[in-house]
Amino acid sequence: MKKRIIVSYTTVAFKESFWGLNGADRTDFINRLCSSVSASAERAYFYQVFPARSEYDFLIWTTQTCEELTAPDAYFEKSARAYSPFRQHISFPTIMCGITKPSMYTGGRPSPQEIDPHFGERQPYFVIYPFAKTPDWYLKSREERQELMNGHITLGRKYPTIQQLLLYSFGIQDQEFIVAYEMDDLPLFSDLVQELRSTDARLFTLLDTPIITGMLRTPEALADVFAAQ
Repeated sequence: MKKRIIVSYTTVAFKESFWGLNGADRTDFINRLCSSVSASAERAYFYQVFPARSEYDFLIWTTQTCEELTAPDAYFEKSARAYSPFRQHISFPTIMCGITKPSMYTGGRPSPQEIDPHFGERQPYFVIYPFAKTPDWYLKSREERQELMNGHITLGRKYPTIQQLLLYSFGIQDQEFIVAYEMDDLPLFSDLVQELRSTDARLFTLLDTPIITGMLRTPEALADVFAAQ
């Protein structure tokens, strides 16, 4: 099996029972949860989401290298075991997972704007969303799709400080892709997305919501926010 990376984005929402705990118990709960999840994956990153969205409190990004055919199975089992002791006080409104793969539209060459899930310093803002193309997109020739994507790629290069990670979810979940961006300038990212709306490739977008915006936090910082009295 060729080396690839499986990635999960797990949104977490606290149940009413969590808010009934005192501050010290909430802090302990969050720290134990983050520790358990971190131990279950190769990498784990944590992001505050609320109040950017009302249905999620925070987001956990976990990764695992897949070098064996059994790697996805082991990854999902370890993840389930990591979350199980904490489900009395949390729910998971949205979980998205996918696998890394070189893009056919860039000749398989990595871009300097491509996120490496295992290396590099994480940026303050992280935005993800599921993505799917219309059937008409796949009925176009390879050359027609490449021409449309060239405009999309050229526009993205105008924003060199914004990095992207594209995951493939075909046959794994309902979406076809998961798109993730990292940046230190959230208003600039909004400008990029507005420009992308005017590209011809936009005509073939079937799905690109929910958009989830997270702010990078350590487990201790998350606890400080959600255990505040």
